[in-house]
Amino acid sequence: MIYKDKSYGLFIADSEEKILKDNIPTQEQINKKVSSMILSASGWRKIFAESGDEEDDKENLSIEDRYIAGYVALALAKHLGCFDGTSKTDHKETTVLIGMDARPTGPAMSDIICRVLISLDINVKNIFIAAAPEIMAYSALEKDDIDAFLYISASHNPVGHNGIKFGFNGGVYTAATVAPMIEDLKKFSSNEKYINIVRSLVENCKIETYEEVLNNIPALKKHSLELYRDFIITTAAKGESNKEFLEYLKAKISKHPIGIVAELNGSARGCSIDRKFFKEIGVKSLMANDTPRHVVHAIVPEGENLELCRTLLEEKYKEDKDFVVGYVPDNDGDRGNLVYIKKSTGKAEILKAQEVFALVAMAELSSIRAKDQNSKLAISVNGPTSMRIDEICRYLDVEVFRAEVGEANVVELAQMKRDEGYTVRILGEGSNGGNITNPAKVRDPLNTIMTLISLLTDKSIFEEYRKVSKYEDAEISIENIIKSLPEYTTTDAFSASAKLHVRSSHGILKSNYERAFSDFFDKNIDRFKGYGIVSYREYQMEGTNTVEGMGEKYRTAPYKGGLKITFFSEKDIPLAFIWMRGSGTEPVFRILVDCKKRDDDLYSFLLKAHTELITNSDM
Repeated sequence: MIYKDKSYGLFIADSEEKILKDNIPTQEQINKKVSSMILSASGWRKIFAESGDEEDDKENLSIEDRYIAGYVALALAKHLGCFDGTSKTDHKETTVLIGMDARPTGPAMSDIICRVLISLDINVKNIFIAAAPEIMAYSALEKDDIDAFLYISASHNPVGHNGIKFGFNGGVYTAATVAPMIEDLKKFSSNEKYINIVRSLVENCKIETYEEVLNNIPALKKHSLELYRDFIITTAAKGESNKEFLEYLKAKISKHPIGIVAELNGSARGCSIDRKFFKEIGVKSLMANDTPRHVVHAIVPEGENLELCRTLLEEKYKEDKDFVVGYVPDNDGDRGNLVYIKKSTGKAEILKAQEVFALVAMAELSSIRAKDQNSKLAISVNGPTSMRIDEICRYLDVEVFRAEVGEANVVELAQMKRDEGYTVRILGEGSNGGNITNPAKVRDPLNTIMTLISLLTDKSIFEEYRKVSKYEDAEISIENIIKSLPEYTTTDAFSASAKLHVRSSHGILKSNYERAFSDFFDKNIDRFKGYGIVSYREYQMEGTNTVEGMGEKYRTAPYKGGLKITFFSEKDIPLAFIWMRGSGTEPVFRILVDCKKRDDDLYSFLLKAHTELITNSDM
């Protein structure tokens, strides 16, 4: 039994039940594989390529990883009340929506997961390859019929990696929801009896039911794309009628033509709505590398990985001056960092992740202020988002709330603030680029593009923007808007200088660091004063909470939240910050420095000191 996608020649593996029956791993083999997994609310990830090479683009899974995929299905089933830890339960009708990014190992993982869920009498809806914002839009718009979604993806990690995200109603599960599921995964993978449970469930899957799931994929995918298209328009319309907004948008674009280059790098966006949607609203587009799995460069859309898009945009601009912006997503089709045409030179430039987020935040918040001067506005961001956001928000009378790194944390914090009476239209992780625009709960390049289109074509937004940003140029262009943003020097989150490898527990490391930092600041106070810095404050970020304070008493075990130190002037104006946190999606320790007014000397001083203090504290 094989499911083949006619458009892309991709398939779900055949005869998995025979593979599992004939190949039984030892518990030690499974333990070794599971020990390499990173488990967090942001996703469960590891290298799933059978070779163990993170750049391997082969489809096969090891026998151990086939069982681990089964344990993933059991963890979700237990969370949904369909599995009691030993066998299936008598449960209410339960439906799980399944999709995947464009990684080679996705179909084989999906095959095992589907068989296990079907054997537990769970209804499975499979949309095969889909962008993350697409499957989340589906789960939001049909939340009464979808009990959970399971998305197979490793987002920005190299192609040999894969993983899982779980969620409901348009967003991933919170850390509190995922925590017991992580414990269940560990339990299942460490007990030999679950090898037999998974094997039995896969062997006893009703083949006719599974064939029906596979045969329904084309119709469900078509339905998914229709829902996603409507969700994009609803998000941009801000409460207006979709039909009226669409006509308004088309009219604006016809007067102010725009061309966009989409370099999709073999991602799931290649089988999403991008091309068709741009055509519908009258935007010119050039699609490159838009066949899923046709990965031509490293996946994370940062730095040199935007170079191909930059080159394509520059070449296209020479032919047609309407082409002014391009985007590159990661493999699951979210994020979408930008390149743009600098009209003064005719050259294309790469926009840094923090600048992408700041640009969209400025435009969206300006749009709200243009219509309502009295709204109680807020924005939810992560700890390492540049302070340029704070400066923008001071212009617009918007409160800034910070959460620990992790999209789920930022989304949950935004909802908490809405419950308190705030309007939170825009949120996200500036350190990673892209933006989340309410009601979406995930970054989406199409939302970013829609914001840019509105800013470049809507005079009322432009005029409000000019007021708050001190924008003076008569012509609105992406180049001039970027010039008007507050100036900061910020570490690129995926640059070499942003990653360290540490051996110590994070609790010990942070305590050592704090003692060393206090001594360092006192010894270098004259140099700090030379930069206008006279004091600092430390902040701990865990989940949705940010608390001020230095020392272990302000943290909770296992002490893996973000630690941030902000430096202040004599007038208590923040001038810079340093930040650290172990990654939840990669085996690295991330650091970042952010300095006001592009002060390269202060930036270099802080980055060197921050790096050395962490390294020396790693004992």
